Amino acid sequence: MNLDGLRNLLLIVEHGTFTEAARHAHLSQPALTASMRRLEEQLGARLLARGRHGATLTAAGAALLPSARAALAAVEEGRRAVLEIEELARGEVRLGAGATACTYLLPPTLAAFRRAHPGVRLWLRELTTDEAREAIDAGSMDLAVVTDPGPHGELWFEDELVLVAAPGIDPAGAPFVTFRSGATTRALLEERFPGADIAMELGGVAAVKTHVRMGIGVALVSRHAVRTDLALGRLVELDDPRTPIRRPMHLVHRGRDRLAPAARALRELMLSAPPVPLDELAPPTAAPPQSSKRRSVAQKPARPLK
Repeated sequence: MNLDGLRNLLLIVEHGTFTEAARHAHLSQPALTASMRRLEEQLGARLLARGRHGATLTAAGAALLPSARAALAAVEEGRRAVLEIEELARGEVRLGAGATACTYLLPPTLAAFRRAHPGVRLWLRELTTDEAREAIDAGSMDLAVVTDPGPHGELWFEDELVLVAAPGIDPAGAPFVTFRSGATTRALLEERFPGADIAMELGGVAAVKTHVRMGIGVALVSRHAVRTDLALGRLVELDDPRTPIRRPMHLVHRGRDRLAPAARALRELMLSAPPVPLDELAPPTAAPPQSSKRRSVAQKPARPLK
Protein backbone atom coordinates (compact mmCIF):
# COMPACT_ATOMS: atom_id res chain seq x y z
CA MET A 1 0.00 0.00 0.00
CA ASN A 2 1.20 3.53 -0.78
CA LEU A 3 2.35 5.17 2.47
CA ASP A 4 2.40 8.60 0.86
CA GLY A 5 -1.24 8.11 -0.02
CA LEU A 6 -2.06 7.30 3.61
CA ARG A 7 -0.17 10.40 4.79
CA ASN A 8 -2.01 12.56 2.29
CA LEU A 9 -5.35 11.09 3.36
CA LEU A 10 -4.62 12.08 6.98
CA LEU A 11 -3.65 15.58 5.86
CA ILE A 12 -6.92 16.00 3.97
CA VAL A 13 -8.90 14.82 7.00
CA GLU A 14 -6.93 17.17 9.27
CA HIS A 15 -7.17 20.28 7.09
CA GLY A 16 -10.53 19.66 5.43
CA THR A 17 -9.64 20.54 1.84
CA PHE A 18 -7.35 19.27 -0.91
CA THR A 19 -5.90 22.79 -1.26
CA GLU A 20 -4.76 23.06 2.37
CA ALA A 21 -3.54 19.46 2.47
CA ALA A 22 -1.48 20.01 -0.70
CA ARG A 23 0.10 23.11 0.82
CA HIS A 24 1.14 21.27 3.99
CA ALA A 25 2.41 18.31 1.97
CA HIS A 26 4.43 20.66 -0.28
CA LEU A 27 2.66 19.23 -3.33
CA SER A 28 0.67 20.72 -6.13
CA GLN A 29 -3.07 20.06 -5.88
CA PRO A 30 -3.08 17.85 -9.03
CA ALA A 31 -0.26 15.76 -7.54
CA LEU A 32 -2.21 15.30 -4.30
CA THR A 33 -5.34 14.38 -6.24
CA ALA A 34 -3.38 11.82 -8.26
CA SER A 35 -1.96 10.34 -5.05
CA MET A 36 -5.47 9.88 -3.62
CA ARG A 37 -6.72 8.36 -6.86
CA ARG A 38 -3.94 5.74 -6.77
CA LEU A 39 -4.79 4.87 -3.16
CA GLU A 40 -8.48 4.46 -4.00
CA GLU A 41 -7.59 2.25 -6.96
CA GLN A 42 -5.40 0.06 -4.74
CA LEU A 43 -8.23 -0.36 -2.24
CA GLY A 44 -11.03 -0.56 -4.79
CA ALA A 45 -13.19 1.96 -2.94
CA ARG A 46 -13.89 5.68 -2.88
CA LEU A 47 -12.41 7.22 0.27
CA LEU A 48 -13.31 10.90 0.03
CA ALA A 49 -16.33 12.89 -1.11
CA ARG A 50 -15.55 16.41 -2.34
CA GLY A 51 -18.15 19.13 -1.89
CA ARG A 52 -18.51 22.91 -1.78
CA HIS A 53 -17.24 23.04 1.81
CA GLY A 54 -14.31 20.69 1.41
CA ALA A 55 -13.67 16.95 1.50
CA THR A 56 -15.26 14.44 3.85
CA LEU A 57 -14.63 10.75 4.44
CA THR A 58 -16.90 8.19 2.89
CA ALA A 59 -17.87 5.12 4.93
CA ALA A 60 -14.90 3.27 3.40
CA GLY A 61 -12.59 6.17 4.23
CA ALA A 62 -13.82 6.31 7.82
CA ALA A 63 -13.22 2.56 8.16
CA LEU A 64 -9.68 2.94 6.82
CA LEU A 65 -8.71 5.92 8.97
CA PRO A 66 -7.76 4.11 12.25
CA SER A 67 -5.68 1.55 10.37
CA ALA A 68 -3.99 4.28 8.34
CA ARG A 69 -2.97 6.08 11.52
CA ALA A 70 -1.73 2.86 13.12
CA ALA A 71 0.25 1.91 10.02
CA LEU A 72 2.02 5.26 9.84
CA ALA A 73 2.72 5.18 13.59
CA ALA A 74 4.26 1.71 13.22
CA VAL A 75 6.47 2.92 10.39
CA GLU A 76 7.65 5.86 12.52
CA GLU A 77 8.42 3.55 15.45
CA GLY A 78 10.44 1.35 13.13
CA ARG A 79 12.31 4.38 11.79
CA ARG A 80 13.21 5.47 15.34
CA ALA A 81 14.37 1.95 16.23
CA VAL A 82 16.68 1.86 13.22
CA LEU A 83 17.96 5.35 14.05
CA GLU A 84 18.80 4.28 17.61
CA ILE A 85 20.85 1.35 16.33
CA GLU A 86 22.64 3.60 13.85
CA GLU A 87 23.28 6.30 16.47
CA LEU A 88 24.83 3.76 18.84
CA ALA A 89 27.09 2.68 15.98
CA ARG A 90 28.27 6.17 15.00
CA GLY A 91 26.90 8.74 17.46
CA GLU A 92 28.54 11.27 19.78
CA VAL A 93 28.37 12.03 23.49
CA ARG A 94 29.53 15.37 24.93
CA LEU A 95 30.33 15.18 28.64
CA GLY A 96 31.46 17.87 31.08
CA ALA A 97 32.89 17.38 34.57
CA GLY A 98 35.25 18.83 37.16
CA ALA A 99 38.96 18.10 37.45
CA THR A 100 38.59 15.23 39.93
CA ALA A 101 35.87 13.48 37.93
CA CYS A 102 37.78 13.87 34.65
CA THR A 103 41.01 12.52 36.15
CA TYR A 104 39.96 9.85 38.65
CA LEU A 105 36.26 9.00 38.42
CA LEU A 106 35.30 8.87 34.75
CA PRO A 107 38.18 7.03 32.99
CA PRO A 108 37.10 3.45 33.90
CA THR A 109 33.46 4.16 32.97
CA LEU A 110 34.36 5.85 29.69
CA ALA A 111 36.75 3.02 28.83
CA ALA A 112 33.96 0.47 29.41
CA PHE A 113 31.59 2.53 27.27
CA ARG A 114 34.17 2.75 24.47
CA ARG A 115 34.59 -1.03 24.49
CA ALA A 116 30.81 -1.51 24.25
CA HIS A 117 30.30 1.21 21.60
CA PRO A 118 33.56 1.67 19.69
CA GLY A 119 31.92 3.75 16.97
CA VAL A 120 30.62 6.44 19.32
CA ARG A 121 32.76 9.55 19.63
CA LEU A 122 33.33 10.61 23.24
CA TRP A 123 34.06 14.28 23.92
CA LEU A 124 35.05 15.15 27.51
CA ARG A 125 35.64 18.71 28.72
CA GLU A 126 36.84 19.85 32.17
CA LEU A 127 34.39 22.42 33.57
CA THR A 128 33.34 24.01 36.85
CA THR A 129 29.80 23.35 38.07
CA ASP A 130 28.57 26.72 36.80
CA GLU A 131 30.25 26.24 33.42
CA ALA A 132 28.78 22.73 33.13
CA ARG A 133 25.25 23.95 33.92
CA GLU A 134 25.54 26.73 31.34
CA ALA A 135 26.74 24.23 28.74
CA ILE A 136 23.83 21.87 29.47
CA ASP A 137 21.31 24.72 29.22
CA ALA A 138 22.89 25.93 25.97
CA GLY A 139 22.80 22.42 24.48
CA SER A 140 26.59 22.28 23.95
CA MET A 141 26.86 19.37 26.41
CA ASP A 142 24.70 16.24 26.64
CA LEU A 143 25.67 15.20 30.18
CA ALA A 144 27.58 16.74 33.06
CA VAL A 145 28.81 15.62 36.48
CA VAL A 146 28.10 18.32 39.08
CA THR A 147 27.31 18.65 42.79
CA ASP A 148 24.04 20.60 42.35
CA PRO A 149 21.35 18.26 40.95
CA GLY A 150 19.04 20.91 39.48
CA PRO A 151 15.72 19.91 37.88
CA HIS A 152 17.02 16.87 35.98
CA GLY A 153 19.90 15.74 38.22
CA GLU A 154 20.34 12.09 39.16
CA LEU A 155 22.60 10.92 41.98
CA TRP A 156 25.67 9.18 40.55
CA PHE A 157 27.54 8.49 43.79
CA GLU A 158 28.74 10.23 46.97
CA ASP A 159 32.34 11.40 46.99
CA GLU A 160 34.38 12.16 50.13
CA LEU A 161 36.84 15.04 50.55
CA VAL A 162 39.79 14.56 52.91
CA LEU A 163 42.60 16.75 54.20
CA VAL A 164 46.11 15.60 53.20
CA ALA A 165 49.73 16.67 53.60
CA ALA A 166 53.20 15.31 52.93
CA PRO A 167 54.67 12.95 55.55
CA GLY A 168 56.72 14.78 58.17
CA ILE A 169 55.14 18.17 57.44
CA ASP A 170 53.71 20.02 60.45
CA PRO A 171 50.14 20.79 59.32
CA ALA A 172 49.50 23.35 62.05
CA GLY A 173 49.53 26.74 60.38
CA ALA A 174 50.33 25.28 56.96
CA PRO A 175 48.77 27.11 53.98
CA PHE A 176 46.36 25.50 51.55
CA VAL A 177 47.08 24.38 48.01
CA THR A 178 43.74 24.38 46.24
CA PHE A 179 41.77 24.90 43.04
CA ARG A 180 40.72 28.09 41.30
CA SER A 181 37.55 29.92 42.29
CA GLY A 182 34.44 28.31 40.83
CA ALA A 183 35.53 24.76 41.58
CA THR A 184 33.26 22.88 44.00
CA THR A 185 36.18 21.78 46.18
CA ARG A 186 37.32 25.39 46.51
CA ALA A 187 33.81 26.45 47.55
CA LEU A 188 33.68 23.70 50.21
CA LEU A 189 37.14 24.69 51.46
CA GLU A 190 36.04 28.30 51.93
CA GLU A 191 32.84 27.14 53.64
CA ARG A 192 34.47 24.71 56.10
CA PHE A 193 37.77 26.59 56.57
CA PRO A 194 36.78 30.26 56.51
CA GLY A 195 39.75 32.61 56.29
CA ALA A 196 42.06 29.80 55.18
CA ASP A 197 45.56 30.87 54.13
CA ILE A 198 45.68 29.95 50.43
CA ALA A 199 49.17 29.71 48.94
CA MET A 200 48.31 28.34 45.49
CA GLU A 201 45.31 28.24 43.14
CA LEU A 202 45.80 25.52 40.55
CA GLY A 203 43.73 24.11 37.71
CA GLY A 204 44.19 20.36 38.15
CA VAL A 205 44.31 17.68 40.82
CA ALA A 206 47.73 16.43 39.71
CA ALA A 207 49.24 19.90 40.19
CA VAL A 208 47.66 20.22 43.63
CA LYS A 209 49.00 16.82 44.75
CA THR A 210 52.49 17.46 43.37
CA HIS A 211 52.92 20.68 45.36
CA VAL A 212 51.49 19.10 48.52
CA ARG A 213 53.89 16.15 48.18
CA MET A 214 56.72 18.70 47.98
CA GLY A 215 55.65 20.01 51.40
CA ILE A 216 54.30 23.40 50.30
CA GLY A 217 51.02 23.04 52.18
CA VAL A 218 47.93 20.96 52.84
CA ALA A 219 45.01 20.25 50.49
CA LEU A 220 41.36 19.29 50.59
CA VAL A 221 40.86 16.71 47.84
CA SER A 222 38.72 13.75 46.86
CA ARG A 223 39.69 10.48 48.53
CA HIS A 224 39.56 8.90 45.07
CA ALA A 225 42.37 11.24 43.99
CA VAL A 226 44.76 10.27 46.79
CA ARG A 227 44.05 6.60 47.47
CA THR A 228 47.31 5.47 45.88
CA ASP A 229 49.31 8.32 47.43
CA LEU A 230 48.02 7.38 50.88
CA ALA A 231 48.68 3.69 50.33
CA LEU A 232 52.26 4.35 49.20
CA GLY A 233 52.98 6.87 51.94
CA ARG A 234 53.51 9.81 49.60
CA LEU A 235 50.73 11.66 51.46
CA VAL A 236 49.08 11.29 54.87
CA GLU A 237 45.47 11.95 55.80
CA LEU A 238 45.07 14.57 58.52
CA ASP A 239 42.58 14.27 61.37
CA ASP A 240 40.40 17.34 61.54
CA PRO A 241 36.86 17.68 62.96
CA ARG A 242 35.77 19.40 59.73
CA THR A 243 36.66 16.43 57.55
CA PRO A 244 35.86 14.17 55.81
CA ILE A 245 33.25 16.10 53.81
CA ARG A 246 30.57 14.16 51.97
CA ARG A 247 30.02 15.47 48.44
CA PRO A 248 27.13 14.06 46.35
CA MET A 249 27.95 13.88 42.65
CA HIS A 250 25.02 14.16 40.24
CA LEU A 251 24.59 13.43 36.56
CA VAL A 252 22.64 16.25 34.91
CA HIS A 253 21.07 16.70 31.48
CA ARG A 254 18.11 18.45 29.88
CA GLY A 255 15.78 15.47 30.37
CA ARG A 256 15.96 11.79 29.48
CA ASP A 257 13.53 12.19 26.58
CA ARG A 258 15.88 14.78 25.02
CA LEU A 259 18.99 12.59 25.12
CA ALA A 260 20.29 11.04 21.90
CA PRO A 261 20.66 7.24 21.98
CA ALA A 262 24.43 7.33 22.59
CA ALA A 263 24.09 9.82 25.47
CA ARG A 264 21.21 7.79 26.90
CA ALA A 265 23.39 4.66 26.82
CA LEU A 266 26.23 6.39 28.67
CA ARG A 267 23.79 7.74 31.27
CA GLU A 268 22.46 4.22 31.89
CA LEU A 269 25.99 2.84 32.25
CA MET A 270 27.03 5.54 34.72
CA LEU A 271 23.92 5.15 36.88
CA SER A 272 24.18 1.36 36.92
CA ALA A 273 27.24 1.42 39.20
CA PRO A 274 29.45 3.91 41.08
CA PRO A 275 32.89 4.72 39.63
CA VAL A 276 35.65 2.17 40.18
CA PRO A 277 38.76 3.58 41.90
CA LEU A 278 41.74 3.53 39.56
CA ASP A 279 43.93 1.74 42.09
CA GLU A 280 41.45 -1.12 42.21
CA LEU A 281 41.91 -1.63 38.48
CA ALA A 282 45.70 -1.74 38.91
CA PRO A 283 46.44 -2.04 42.64
CA PRO A 284 49.89 -0.92 43.77
CA THR A 285 52.28 -3.73 44.65
CA ALA A 286 54.15 -1.88 47.41
CA ALA A 287 52.89 -2.40 50.94
CA PRO A 288 51.68 0.75 52.68
CA PRO A 289 54.60 2.12 54.69
CA GLN A 290 54.26 3.08 58.31
CA SER A 291 54.18 6.80 57.48
CA SER A 292 50.77 6.51 55.79
CA LYS A 293 48.99 6.41 59.14
CA ARG A 294 46.65 9.27 59.92
CA ARG A 295 48.09 12.21 61.82
CA SER A 296 46.17 14.58 64.00
CA VAL A 297 46.05 18.28 63.22
CA ALA A 298 45.41 18.83 66.90
CA GLN A 299 48.96 17.74 67.90
CA LYS A 300 49.84 21.38 68.63
CA PRO A 301 46.72 23.13 70.00
CA ALA A 302 48.54 26.47 70.26
CA ARG A 303 48.92 26.60 66.47
CA PRO A 304 45.55 25.63 64.94
CA LEU A 305 45.23 24.87 61.23
CA LYS A 306 44.20 28.00 59.35
